[in-house]
This record gives sequence, structure tokens and C-alpha cells, in this order.
Amino acid sequence: MIVPSIANSLKSVLTGRPISRPEIDFIASERADLWEVLYGANLLRRQFKGDTIGLCSIINAKSGACSEDCKFCAQSTHHSAKIKKYPLVNKAEIKKGYQRTKKIGAHGFSIVTSGNALSEQDLDKICAITQEISTIRNPQSSSRIPYLCGSLGRLTLAQAKKLKKAGLYKCHHNLETSERFFSQVCSTHSYQERIDTIKNLQKAGLAVCSGGIFGLGETWADRIDLALTLKKLDVDSVPLNFLIPVKGTTLQKAAPLTPREILRTIALFRYICPTKNIRICAGREKNLRDLQSWIFFAGADGMMIGGYLTQPGRQTKDDIQMLKDLGLKFTQQDV
Repeated sequence: MIVPSIANSLKSVLTGRPISRPEIDFIASERADLWEVLYGANLLRRQFKGDTIGLCSIINAKSGACSEDCKFCAQSTHHSAKIKKYPLVNKAEIKKGYQRTKKIGAHGFSIVTSGNALSEQDLDKICAITQEISTIRNPQSSSRIPYLCGSLGRLTLAQAKKLKKAGLYKCHHNLETSERFFSQVCSTHSYQERIDTIKNLQKAGLAVCSGGIFGLGETWADRIDLALTLKKLDVDSVPLNFLIPVKGTTLQKAAPLTPREILRTIALFRYICPTKNIRICAGREKNLRDLQSWIFFAGADGMMIGGYLTQPGRQTKDDIQMLKDLGLKFTQQDV
């Protein structure tokens, strides 16, 4: 029996061989030295993604009043979190958000709406706004700077095709966790519904951003299963979020993950999905504290800046300075 080692796993990934489940289990365990795991993850990031970091930003375009009961979400009607609630914002607000994203140097701008699915009326509004922005953002070039993304809930194939035709480049739809654990997180829709939406997006020709949130009570096996599912689905970007317990939600008293556990989680996804974009999103400021800059050493090649849905981030200038201090480049192109 071959004893797993980081060196052997690293060599396998670098030469294009997917690592085995025993190797993955080893990387996720305390038996594997964290610093060795991170060293390998950083090498994989540099090999497959280089030293250019992708940045994205969002607008919370429709907030609250969500019928779904996801335990972590402050926007659910099943919770009593005190957040701003409003219907789909107007075109001027979304265009303002796009210009702000362009100004801060982010490579992607995402229109995010609450709820399981948009009404056809709201979908048509977003298609119209998308078409308008896509025609003015760079009229002399096919370059997507910044590209347009949407996080719009459950979508049929026809709806996804409509968004693609309007000029949307990428669509976000998280699986959140493993299929096994999903029922412990949400009971108002199924895991298969989420997978179906991802497949509809891919069939429509949209790039897909799909990842999860950690700190919900899941096991390492759940994290591994999520990564393997995303690999099998061949999504383009993998956003990783870390729970910010919000007062009024089911998980308001959840114990936070340690910075070391978060870094190992990021690294695990780089070993399993070596060629994919791995973006660090909500929760990095609160949970990683002084170790935020280590996300790149752990294998991440991107991050969300400018704040999240109902929770603030940190100053954009501080994130940009962090990249400069590390000697990393950042771009407005999807890398």
C-alpha cells in the first residue's frame, strides 16, 4: 500500500493525473502538515493560473423576501435578520454599480437577486439592462472588461439562453455544500434543482461560477464531495465563502472556522480543481483576520471586493494594497 504524501500528490496534479480519494483524504486531514499542503497549493496556483489575481464585485439588486429556508441566509423570510429589503432596483442603480466596478479595477460585475427564481418580468428587465450595458462597455472591442455576470436563482434553459443573447457572459449558482449534507441546510428545494440550473447555464453557452459556503456544520467529507461534484460538472469558477453568523438566522451561534481550517479548505479545492478559477468571497475578513493574504498561498487566484450582499467587506484600497504588497498583479480580464 502506497502511503499518501503531499510531494506525490503534487507531482500527480502537475502532470495531469487526478489525485485519488485516499490522497484527497490525506490532504484534508491533520496528518498532512499544513505548511506543506499550502506550499504545494501555491505551486499549483502559479503553474496553472500564474500571479495574476482576478477581482469581481457585485450589486445586491433585489434584497430579502426570499421564500427559501437556507439556514445561513439573512434574506430568508424564515429568519428575522434585520436587513434592507427591496424589489429589483432600477437601471440607473445597476449601471452605477457597473461603473463603480470598472473604477475599482474589478474584472467582473455580477447582478445578484434574492429568491428561488425571478419573475419573467424581472428577468426581462435584467436582460434589457444587460443588453444596454454590454453594448456600451467597450463598443470597439469584443473584450469583456469588466464582464457581466448574474446570480439570479433557478433558471430554465430558455431563460439562460435569453440571458446569453442579452450579453451575459457568466452566471453564478452555488451548490453550497455536498448532496449528502444539503438537506440539513435547505429543505425548500433540492440539490438536483441546483445541478439542473448549472447544466442549463452550460447548455446555453454561459460560463458558470459555482461553489459553496463553509462553517455550516459540514464535515471534511462534505467539502471533498462538493469539490469533486464541481470538478465533475466542469464549472469555470469556484467561489468559496465562509460563514458570517448573522443574528436572526438559524446559524447565528455557529462556531467560526479557524484560519488554519479555512486555508486547508482553499488548498484542498486547488488540488482537486487545479485549473479552475478559485475565488474567495464572503467571510474572509471576519474569519481569516490577519491571515487574509494567505488565501493566495493556499491556492486562490481571485477574490470578491467591495462588499457582499448584506454584509460589508473592507475598503477596496486595502485589498488592492494587499495585492501590491504581495507582488501580485490584478486584471480586469477573466483569468
